[in-house]
Amino acid sequence: MNGETLTGLLKKGQNILAQAGIEEAGLDAWLLLEYTTGKSRAYYFAHGEECVTESVSDRYLELIGRRAEHIPQQHLTHQAFFMGYEFYVDENVLVPRQDTETLVESALECMKTAKSEESEKGLHILDMCTGSGCILISLLKEIPSAYGTGVDLSEKALEVAGKNARTLEVDSRAEFIKSNLFSAGYFTGSGITSTESNRKDTEHKNSNGNHSTAYDMIISNPPYIPTAEIEELMDEVRLHDPRMALDGMEDGLYFYRAITKQAKNYLVPGGWLIYEIGCSQGEDVAGLLQKEGFENIEIRQDLAGLDRVVLGRKNLQEEKHV
Repeated sequence: MNGETLTGLLKKGQNILAQAGIEEAGLDAWLLLEYTTGKSRAYYFAHGEECVTESVSDRYLELIGRRAEHIPQQHLTHQAFFMGYEFYVDENVLVPRQDTETLVESALECMKTAKSEESEKGLHILDMCTGSGCILISLLKEIPSAYGTGVDLSEKALEVAGKNARTLEVDSRAEFIKSNLFSAGYFTGSGITSTESNRKDTEHKNSNGNHSTAYDMIISNPPYIPTAEIEELMDEVRLHDPRMALDGMEDGLYFYRAITKQAKNYLVPGGWLIYEIGCSQGEDVAGLLQKEGFENIEIRQDLAGLDRVVLGRKNLQEEKHV
């Protein structure tokens, strides 16, 4: 024992983070203490003068030092909470953010509409630019009859998504594939999945029930930061989030254009296309959906009242054309 108490250690951590300019120094210091010691807040308030071991103290101060370098707290603990679920994250994926819960909540509303129109088959979701998989996995947790495909260009991100699907026990209803948007053979019919030989004649299912070439929903939180603005982002994002997951090219709309142009080819009639957007991109993204013939287009706001979601629906009478 080195005589350091829980209270003393927490105060030391708070001071270090505050001096480093960490915006939520008090909260981050507490979360790292909880992670390091395994003690709850209730335990802390009842036993704040309890001494900790030297190894615990050293480990805590090591993590505090790394957080002071503006490494995201979630990268240090590999824990991120989203839609009430715990996800593994690391430097290969964006940290799930509360704003994105607005996207998932909007998707759940749309899927209720789709489900009411479905009688026998499960719903199928395509998550483009899946990252940690938090969007798709949360939807599968909330809709036990649904199946999903997550797509990303980063193999390391796909490994994280697969890990999360297994941990949250939806891996039997989810598959993750490497593709530059719709470029993989998976989407063109040549097939790249290990279960290709077992694919059923139905357009929707393979042996795991998750393969589809006609989805009830395509959902995406794509890279949408204009390239020139990335250097203006906070250090936690600019220096530690994967740039591939941030860079929306010159005007931030590159991926919205690319996905929207092809989305109807992979949606069932009446299928939904739903995006997270930057708060100034609502009208532009809604215009892209309108140009491609989507209906029931909406712009929805997050809890701060900022534009955060754009959604639209493929015409119920319109067939897919691949």
